[in-house]
Amino acid sequence: MLEKLLVEDYAAEGKSLAKVDGKVIFIERVVPGDVVDVRLQKNKKDWAEGMPVHFHSYSADRVEPFCSHFGVCGGCQWQMLPYEKQLEYKHRQVEETLKRIGKVALPPFQPILGAAETKYYRNKIEYTFGNKRFLLKEELADESINGEQNVAGFHAKGLFDKVVDIETCYLQAEPTNEIRLAVKAFAKENNWSFYDIRNHVGFLRTMQVRLCTTGELMINIVVGENDEQKIKELMDYVAKQFPAITTLLYTVNTKWNDSMFDLEPVVYYGKGYAVEKLSAGPGGEEFQFKIGPKSFFQTNSKQAERLYQVTREFAELTGNEVVYDLYCGTGSIGIFVSGKAKKIVGVEMIAAAIEDARENAALNNLSSAEFFAGDVIDICNDDFFSAHGKPDVIITDPPRAGMHEKLVNKILEIAAPTVVYVSCNPATQARDLNVLDEKYEVTKVQPVDMFPHTHHIENVVQLKLKNR
Repeated sequence: MLEKLLVEDYAAEGKSLAKVDGKVIFIERVVPGDVVDVRLQKNKKDWAEGMPVHFHSYSADRVEPFCSHFGVCGGCQWQMLPYEKQLEYKHRQVEETLKRIGKVALPPFQPILGAAETKYYRNKIEYTFGNKRFLLKEELADESINGEQNVAGFHAKGLFDKVVDIETCYLQAEPTNEIRLAVKAFAKENNWSFYDIRNHVGFLRTMQVRLCTTGELMINIVVGENDEQKIKELMDYVAKQFPAITTLLYTVNTKWNDSMFDLEPVVYYGKGYAVEKLSAGPGGEEFQFKIGPKSFFQTNSKQAERLYQVTREFAELTGNEVVYDLYCGTGSIGIFVSGKAKKIVGVEMIAAAIEDARENAALNNLSSAEFFAGDVIDICNDDFFSAHGKPDVIITDPPRAGMHEKLVNKILEIAAPTVVYVSCNPATQARDLNVLDEKYEVTKVQPVDMFPHTHHIENVVQLKLKNR
């Protein structure tokens, strides 16, 4: 135990730090300015990690969290920080990470783009139904409170089998809470079982809520038993109670995991998908995107607009460029920048995503966009370039793990004049920039905050071929 540590600074990934005799102590759930006692969980020669067990005084920077579940459910880590401070720390995280890991020459950073709306910003949420409620510390000592309860909410952080029972979540606008609470109450009234993830039994399992800025509302309820009678009763009830739902689906999942890729959602009513719209800016185009129950789409629509606007700006398109959109997913970035490009070529490993991308291109009447399923390493050869043109601009938006080393080398080989790298993980982005430095210089950097009250941050980098 370390006593009365002054938390001195933010340290990235939601942790802050204190120092004891030159040794750095990383601490969760604190902010700079707090004075705390810390119980160490890892203790190395030069650093340690720990959790606060007692607060002697709180930082002057702290504000009152607006959610009663803050600190328990884990969905938001930073509600105790004013939003301006969150942005300051996120901006600094990007800058320090790119310098420390990237070790490349960097231009002045553009100020981080914060979100206008810091509540109700998610268009998609997944709730979990379970039969074991996560108990608070004070409840553990009370023998009259039993954790064997049917609940609906989110998995407790670090505990796969415990669910935090949520009353009100502020991440998504209503009727998201109303639907979850109604489904929970209806299942309890009917004595239906909630899923037991340890023993893999139970009827009510998870529920995805997709609420678009267009007003379209898509609900997919996942059940663990193929009981047609129960499913019909549940669907009829939800449909009657919530006429605002535009597409209602159910999915039967009897597997041991919650992944959806190999399951087939059944449309109970509606068209089976939702349509979201993104605007290119004042006076600009408006793009439509078809989102199915298994489609990937940026979960903050308003900030996705700003992220894509930055991406398009960094691409510096004049109408004559062939743009390659790598890790294109359902084609959203490529489609968004298409109005200023000669041609879009999207490449993505997941075949189902490419089908969505082609449908989205058709939805927006794009004849100048083509999408291909497969590995960029295999696809982008001389024959492909002869057929589709070599890229003038490459846009890449990889997952958190960053780009595969072979792809980084492929980009060096292709040597497009401009590369725009969109990242949800500055650390892996910095690693890739270090390799790209062989031929490219970083010319612009723009952090974008997609997820207020969390430590996640997106970053867009423009790279240009070095003069040789």
